[in-house]
Amino acid sequence: MEPELMEVKVMGIVVDAKASNPVVVLVDLDGQKALPIWIGVFEAEAISRGLEDVVTLRPMTHDLLKQILDSLHASLTRVVINDIKENTFYAKLHFNVEGGELVVDSRPSDAIALAVRVKAPIFITRSVVEETKHLGLLANRFMDEQDELKSIIESMNPEDFGDFKM
Repeated sequence: MEPELMEVKVMGIVVDAKASNPVVVLVDLDGQKALPIWIGVFEAEAISRGLEDVVTLRPMTHDLLKQILDSLHASLTRVVINDIKENTFYAKLHFNVEGGELVVDSRPSDAIALAVRVKAPIFITRSVVEETKHLGLLANRFMDEQDELKSIIESMNPEDFGDFKM
């Protein structure tokens, strides 16, 4: 993969006790860097359902999109969280459609919810890594336990750098 991209995985979802908002935590593959992103309740539920392979009686939005991709013999090859502007993250969905690449803009929460369902890799661009480091969002600690992560999230103050939402 391009050297400007850092691959991450979803460590999980925690709740920011101060703001009562869910936070999706992305961790690099070495487990050394973590990026928390504040998201909405519905987005958190969609990501959690995908992580836990929960099957609903009728397909939810991201499950439906997965079924459409399967029916069209298209695949999500990767998700790239590619930008941060005015405290908002942006992402791109990279699809393989009939042997060609199709790139579509997405909210990161939707991109992550789909990626966990289809087991597609998730990446963050170097520019997002640098910007989040500058803002104090990128944690440079090994995240062993969710309790440790929760205490780190709770000690952060999102008001200092705005609402980072997907």
